[in-house]
Amino acid sequence: MDRKTFQVPNIGCDGCVRTIRNELNELPGVKVVDADVKTKIVTVEWDNPADWQQIKATLTEIDYAPAEA
Repeated sequence: MDRKTFQVPNIGCDGCVRTIRNELNELPGVKVVDADVKTKIVTVEWDNPADWQQIKATLTEIDYAPAEA
């Protein structure tokens, strides 16, 4: 299982967190989505067929692009 923790600057409320969780949980292979509105930190765990590029593209598409480190 792969895991990535990153910041999403556009998180502003619990609704944002809910949207991120709902959208990412629809991707086949995504197992865990944890997001915190105060820190704007998101952690995602996934297996195949999901991959980081797909997760990142989904977040960008819904206007919650991860911050580039």
